[in-house]
Amino acid sequence: MVFKCFVAGYRGLVGSSVTSSLKVDPRKYEILTASHSDLDLCNREDTFSFFASNRPDYVVLSAAKVGGILANRDYPVDFLNSNLRIQSNGHL
Repeated sequence: MVFKCFVAGYRGLVGSSVTSSLKVDPRKYEILTASHSDLDLCNREDTFSFFASNRPDYVVLSAAKVGGILANRDYPVDFLNSNLRIQSNGHL
């Protein structure tokens, strides 16, 4: 059986490592990815539509809004809000 795994944030440090690990056994895992320009994980309707269309068996949520020390210091609520929306939308 092949399991569909959606790796959100596949271009980042954690997501790229997870993706590499899953690629070791392509007979077991089909890797689903979507760039931010293709899927805004903060948008609930788009995210749920993606899940309905692709029906992943597993979701690895390694996506996040990041910005660096100054951006995080100056806009903490914006980062928290975006990352909570990503987390809330990223479940099956």
